This record gives sequence, structure tokens and C-alpha cells, in this order.
Amino acid sequence: MDTKRITVTSPLLPDLKEFHSLLQEIWESKWITNNGQFHKQLEKELSAYLKVPYISLFTNGTLPLITALQALHITGEVITTPYSFVATTHSLWWNGIKPVFVDVDPLTGNLDPEKIEAAITPRTTAIMPVHVYGNPCDIQRIQEIADKYGLRVIYDAAHAFGVESLNPNPSPTEEGTWSSILTAGDMSTLSFHATKVYNTIEGGALVMHDEQTKKRIDYLKNFGFAGETEVVAPGINSKMDEMRAAYGLLNLRQVDAAIEARRQVAIKYREALKDVSGIRFMNDIPGVKHNYSYFPIFIDETAYGMTRDELYFKMKSQNILGRRYFYPLISTFATYRGLDSARPENLPNAHKLADSVICLPMHHELSEEDVERILSFIVK
Repeated sequence: MDTKRITVTSPLLPDLKEFHSLLQEIWESKWITNNGQFHKQLEKELSAYLKVPYISLFTNGTLPLITALQALHITGEVITTPYSFVATTHSLWWNGIKPVFVDVDPLTGNLDPEKIEAAITPRTTAIMPVHVYGNPCDIQRIQEIADKYGLRVIYDAAHAFGVESLNPNPSPTEEGTWSSILTAGDMSTLSFHATKVYNTIEGGALVMHDEQTKKRIDYLKNFGFAGETEVVAPGINSKMDEMRAAYGLLNLRQVDAAIEARRQVAIKYREALKDVSGIRFMNDIPGVKHNYSYFPIFIDETAYGMTRDELYFKMKSQNILGRRYFYPLISTFATYRGLDSARPENLPNAHKLADSVICLPMHHELSEEDVERILSFIVK
């Protein structure tokens, strides 16, 4: 029996010699944080790579969510999804905002726009959707609702690094052009955690539309300082340091190759699983450039002949580590389960997805033998 441990993800790591060379520069400069040269360079290069106008780097992926809410003066209630990582909702709680959960689309796992309007109250100030597994939300419909009711939209785009869509209404000179989904809404946040397609070990970013907003965000992530002696806002300390910025610059050079390796794994999974009764997976969406950050499958116990948990623990017993992501739902955790919107009867689609999902191992280092071994425990 092959006992090699196959992990659900593996971090993209820069070349150690190249990283050491950049560290040498940092050591010689003695400038290790506070908007150093590598921090500035990474913001510039990420802005170009991601096709976004302005970006601000953070020390993790949660603080951009908290800061976006502060920058836009969000209060009261915010409509969001229960089918996400807890940081999404925690960012609201830390700002004294009441999360209002709305059910998700049963196929994509994204916030269902058709459920949003019924959840809007006089206290609603914003919508916080998530591009689940990197699949774009219905951006146009969500924006229509936000405009109708005068709401802000902050996208948790932690999974959506590099994801683009074809311009739906191009001018004659823009035909066939792609645009980043990170430019949707008022702001979008990114996570550069070690488990992500692109990582800076820990890190994150906030994408905004104009220079004035970026300036305010940069104040807020540095205690509110606008100069040596002037503090213009009650900011926090959430700056990215020079070591992680240098690491991120090197990873940016190889992220395209890593995404292509992930795409090849996805192709193999889909081909092997397409005729397996009781297993559903997500296909590529036409007109979307995906980053293949995750490969979730959803188990129908009756048709497959095994529960999700039975398969999950069977794989785990063979050192194949999938992840039940997102399970349990955020709405079931102690902090949130008392909310009216958290009642299970209000969130049937989200509960069904959470109770049936396994994210299969997905990363750039999976070999053909690894993929075959994973599939051997799933395909009967």
C-alpha cells in the first residue's frame, strides 16, 4: 500500500537562492517594514498582473475585510453568506455589524441574488458576497440590487486571485478583452495565505477604484498616520513587511505555471468523475478565466452508496487528505446560531452543500500517480 501523504494543498514556494538574494538586499538596507522598496514594487506588479487600478497590501487576508468596512463607514446590518470561511463574518462582528445570512445558489455556492432583496431592512447598509472557490458571483445582478437600495458592495475575493471574465458589453475596440472580477463592487479583498494559489506566507490585499480611497486605506492600515505627527483616523497596524513582499514578488513570477498545473489536475479529475453516479463537481464557466484554487465534489449518499463523511474518512485513513470546505456552516457556530437569519430552514441550499462537500487535493505539485491514487478511492 502506498502510504505517501497527499495533502489537500501545498504552498507555492519561491526559489530559495533567489529569496536569499532579496533578503540580502533587505539586510543591507535595514528597511524591513513601513512601505519599503519591495512593498512598493509588489503593489505595482500585482496591480498590473491583476488588472486592477489600485491595491493595498496587508499582513493577512482578514484585516482587509475589517478595514474595508471601516473605510466605507459600514454600520447596522450587512447581507452575507453562511457558506464561507469564518473570517468573512468575523470581520462584520469585529466592526459591531450584524450579519444577515442569505441562502446560496445550489450549483455555485455563491450568494443567491434572488434571496437578497427579501433580507434588506432599513438597517441594511451593505452586501458582502464571496466568490466561492474562485467562481464569480452574479456581479451584475448584485450591483443592480445595491444600486436600487443604495447599498455598498464589498467582495470577499479570497479565492479569486487572477480570475477574469470576458467583457460582457465591449466597445468595438474592446471585443474579446478580459477584465478582473476584483474590480466589481466598491472594494474586493484578497488572501495571500499559504494555502492559496498565490501566497506571501501570510498576507492579503484590498482592491479599490481610486487614488483617494487607496490613500485612506493606507492611513487606516498604519495607525491612521498621514505624516510624522498627524493622525487622521483611528487606524490599526496591518502593513505587510519587506520579507513577505520580496517572497511575493518571486512567487508572482511562477504563479501562472502553478495555475496551469492545477488546471491539468482539474481536467484529470473531471474526466475520471464525469460518469460516477452520486458525485457532482463544478465545471469551468464559459467566459471565465479560472485559477483552479479548489476542486470540490458533492456526494449524493443515495446514488453514491456512501456518505460524504464515510468517503472523507476512508480517504483520510489512506493518507489522502481532502477537506470538508465549507463545513460546518458559519451560521451554525455559537457566535451566530442565535440570529434569525441563521435558522436552518432559511438556508437549505447552504446546508446541503456543507453536508455533502469534499475538496479534493488540488495543488501544483500533484503527480499523475498522486491523482490516480486519489481517484482509486473515489471511483468504484
